[in-house]
Amino acid sequence: MTRHDRLPGDAARAMDEMAGDAARAMGEIAAAVASVSGDELDAVAGELLAARRIACYAPGREGLALRGLVMRLFHAGLDAHYAGEMTCPAVGEGDLVVLSCGPGRLSTVEALAGVAVRSGARLLYLTAQPSAPPAGQADRVVRVRARTMADDPASAAVLPMGSAYEIALFVLADLVTNRVRERRAEPVEVSRSRHTNLE
Repeated sequence: MTRHDRLPGDAARAMDEMAGDAARAMGEIAAAVASVSGDELDAVAGELLAARRIACYAPGREGLALRGLVMRLFHAGLDAHYAGEMTCPAVGEGDLVVLSCGPGRLSTVEALAGVAVRSGARLLYLTAQPSAPPAGQADRVVRVRARTMADDPASAAVLPMGSAYEIALFVLADLVTNRVRERRAEPVEVSRSRHTNLE
């Protein structure tokens, strides 16, 4: 008999329900990650490696995922920055701007896409809604098939709003970074040496 079996009926049912929700949540995240093919991840890594410098931006919780990407790209030896930070340089020809907007059509993302295009930088756009602006301005669009606020009311998904998309971005960022590191063929010790010691 397990500890779970010895729980009172209500508690055991609650644990079963929680385990079921967790399994559904993991399934939603896995499906979103799997919706981006290995070839697409390779192409994204190629865009990053070809860039002179990289600037990333996304609104809300997606922004946390792209900040994580910037950190990992820095560890991998690339010149990566987060737009809005005081140390983010100007972009222009030879640079790459990476934007994410799961539900599509947010004014801040559209504005930054316009700046990137006018400045001559390449634009890589991540979204669950590839038909919504500013996808039409991007040099490369990567569709992550996940629920967002754009389709929230009609969804029976367990993760609310854009959570599956946002969590998938964290995983995809590391999968892309792995490809970048493989192509740069640096020992892991070199990447570790770039990690801050001010923590």
